[in-house]
Amino acid sequence: MISKHISYNEAIRSSTATRKGIANIPDEYELANMALVANKVFEPLREWVGGPIRVNSFFRCARLNSAIGGSERSQHCEGRAIDIDDVFGHKTNAEMFHYIKDNLSFDNLIWEFGGNDNPAWVHVSFVSDDQNRKQVLKAYKEQGTTIYKLF
Repeated sequence: MISKHISYNEAIRSSTATRKGIANIPDEYELANMALVANKVFEPLREWVGGPIRVNSFFRCARLNSAIGGSERSQHCEGRAIDIDDVFGHKTNAEMFHYIKDNLSFDNLIWEFGGNDNPAWVHVSFVSDDQNRKQVLKAYKEQGTTIYKLF
């Protein structure tokens, strides 16, 4: 287990990795980072939500990150970022986004696509309490390119 509510298999799961035969296996450093994100952000959020939260993407090895077109600087590759989505109906993605922004320590928080009322999913990263930037962004597409602006 990565944390009380995130299994190791859930944290490394990727349909792209399975389809392409990519071994998406974190090392000890990455596992330690994953435990930190899970315990500092995900678990307090899940307690507030009051039920399960879907983990869309957590750890991505460099090969997997490249295969999905992820940023070369993606914090997912260090086990420092998690993408979450409320598919269970406990809280909306917007509610989770605002709860994280207003109540938790984080490095990077992104309202990922969707509309003005609700993101398609929420990206959140954690480095350490003293190094987190508390950067809040909104991602959207413009002429096929992903643009990030301050939220």
